[in-house]
Amino acid sequence: MKFLETLGDRLRLARQKAGLKQMQVKERTRIHNKTLSGYENGVSEPDLNTLTILADLYGVSLQWLSTGKVDVKVNQNSVDSKEDRDIAKRLKQFEADLANSDGLAFDGEPMSDEAKESLLESMELLFRQTQRINKKYTPKKYRDD
Repeated sequence: MKFLETLGDRLRLARQKAGLKQMQVKERTRIHNKTLSGYENGVSEPDLNTLTILADLYGVSLQWLSTGKVDVKVNQNSVDSKEDRDIAKRLKQFEADLANSDGLAFDGEPMSDEAKESLLESMELLFRQTQRINKKYTPKKYRDD
């Protein structure tokens, strides 16, 4: 099985990267943990509304969650917020760096296109998580005491 081939794989990874247990997702979304487990194991698939709720909770794009593809195009029409544009710019730069690097290898073997795509997907999750964490931090001089 290829890494992150299924929706269930991406759902599980996104939940884990968000640092959430299934019970915590249940508490925040009212999605029963048996149902969530079914989604993650590929037994059933969530509807679009549920998928959108999970994408928001996990801090990932709906496109990545549903297709596994990373949208790195910086386009005002397809990107909703400044944060999304910033992430798309970072991903585009990272993708260019990957394409221009000579001898990029994993475990002594040259990286395949699938491995590069998985790396891009992981970086998108990392960028989103970092952005979410940094939002929570307020420097002392701006805090209300």
